[in-house]
Amino acid sequence: MADWGPVVIGVVLFVLLQPGLLFQLPGHHRILDFGRLKTNGKSIAVHTLIFFTLYTILILVVRVHVYAG
Repeated sequence: MADWGPVVIGVVLFVLLQPGLLFQLPGHHRILDFGRLKTNGKSIAVHTLIFFTLYTILILVVRVHVYAG
């Protein structure tokens, strides 16, 4: 049986943490913008760090596993 946990967690976090989709940190006009669908280099770097941190915590510390058989 294959462990699909890392794949599912990665896809969900990737979709939810796209800069500008739900929120953007730092935003163009404020510290936090919601739903503007515009991005910049700083927000891409911040969202990458947030993604890596959450992914590492969920996979290594919490040990999320999804088995499909």
